[in-house]
Amino acid sequence: MRQLSVAMVAPPWMELPPTAYGGIESMCADLAEQLDVRGLDVTLIGVGRDQLAVKFVSTQDVPRPERLGQALPEVVHAAALPDILDSLDVDLVHDHTMAGPLLARSRSQPTVVTTHGPVTGEMGEYYRRLGDHVCLVAVSEAQRRIAPHLNWAGTVHNAVRVEQFPFERRKDGFALFLGRSCPEKGIRYAIEAAGEAGLPLVIAAKCREPDEIDYFRREVEPRLRPGVEWLGEVGGERKLELLAAARCLIFPVCWDEPFGLVMAEAMACGTPVIALRRGSIPEVVTHGATGYICDRPAELPDALRAAGSLSPERCRAEARSRFDVDAMAEGYQQIYQACAGP
Repeated sequence: MRQLSVAMVAPPWMELPPTAYGGIESMCADLAEQLDVRGLDVTLIGVGRDQLAVKFVSTQDVPRPERLGQALPEVVHAAALPDILDSLDVDLVHDHTMAGPLLARSRSQPTVVTTHGPVTGEMGEYYRRLGDHVCLVAVSEAQRRIAPHLNWAGTVHNAVRVEQFPFERRKDGFALFLGRSCPEKGIRYAIEAAGEAGLPLVIAAKCREPDEIDYFRREVEPRLRPGVEWLGEVGGERKLELLAAARCLIFPVCWDEPFGLVMAEAMACGTPVIALRRGSIPEVVTHGATGYICDRPAELPDALRAAGSLSPERCRAEARSRFDVDAMAEGYQQIYQACAGP
């Protein structure tokens, strides 16, 4: 197999690796370093400081997490790419941004694009209009089935470095919600289910953007009570401690989640996942083994109570075999070879 030279374009919001919230950024950092271990020549393009064991080029010195989702930082980041790529001798570009793929038509190298978000509505139309100028990679088969007409090159699950997550066999009694303060993540269902199950709930949620703060004040804050602890955003060692100690992760998403990296993180710690049957959840959680998948929010309390019977060892083993970073790197390496040609 010919070893390729790859330029990987990360989003412009956070440094790599991120210190707290930032699933895409974590995935980019892990993938770039593992591809380097596998012998590929990888240059990672992002923002902020050089903190990784691969070649790194920054488009701006200061990350702008407070502007997450705004158009202009994406456009400025993308505008820097032609000069950067002209200075590199790469076989392929792997883009994880929104604006960057617009430049694929103008370059000679093939462009692989991972679809980290929705592939319906305007986003689906965007990817359709990019046509065969990009090779799209889905993060789950569920995501790919939603838009089978797009120019898919393959499916690769997101992954984590399992050995970096602490395994804990003995669990504390609390359920953990870890994610973002927004309607799609279903925090209110987590609070209601934990209350009915008689279990304490710890909520560690990103709450920085105006819409996140508004959702917290409207839907979450009025439901806080004894037994429900709001921590806000956590990262680093504190995040790992929570994931390892929790009785289970509750993941009551209210949309077709393309993947949900936190599920793999929980299982890596030996912690089962309780989730609603949406999007990729049946691909990630093995019902009755690494968690329970519920069809309705009313089923969540029983699943929370039953989570203590599941094997932490089985959760860890499945994370290692299915969602470790080397499996992800292998999947992308095969797609790179197919898209770059002989």
